[in-house]
Amino acid sequence: MRSFFDAARLLLADLASSLFFVVLLSLTHDATLATCLAIALGLLQIGVQFIRGKPIEVMEWLSLFLVIAAGAATLLTDDPRFVLFKPSVIYSIVGVVMLKPGWMNRYLPAIARSVASDVATYVGFAWAGLMFLSAALNAFVAIAFDLSTWAVVMPAFGIGSKVVLMLAGFAAIRLTVRRRVRAMPEAERDALLISTGVRTQSLATSA
Repeated sequence: MRSFFDAARLLLADLASSLFFVVLLSLTHDATLATCLAIALGLLQIGVQFIRGKPIEVMEWLSLFLVIAAGAATLLTDDPRFVLFKPSVIYSIVGVVMLKPGWMNRYLPAIARSVASDVATYVGFAWAGLMFLSAALNAFVAIAFDLSTWAVVMPAFGIGSKVVLMLAGFAAIRLTVRRRVRAMPEAERDALLISTGVRTQSLATSA
């Protein structure tokens, strides 16, 4: 599940930079100051990873570019909502990537890939749908409501929806694996459990 947490970390970090902007703007009422500090935060995040020698992924570079682009648009138009649209772009790009069938398979144990890859594909599509929904909701809230409303709605929906889908997807795949494995003939089931590392040859023989 590490990759799920890595993806969640990236999305939450992106949302955090926008929240940082909202908080600063609410406290200072200075769009220029809030925008410049939000850009500085984006540069700092990249800089810390560079100093630590950690690889900087394409999505992280894109997030930084969007911070700068949205910040520049905010400064030119004096409209702080430009910064709030950045998560929508990130969500949309992640959603397109998640439309690829089977993208979840690399994150599943061998037995789940062997028995429930079709369910994992459906769960992957559900993740893509959630990303597109999040992008649309973020854009709608940024346009239709004020900054304080965005600061409450988007973190709550962003975190809550992903936790619910993660748990639901995990449960769906796990239950499908258990049901299908139990329905197999004993010899086929034993061979599968051994080949996927769930059961060793010695245990299967003794059983």
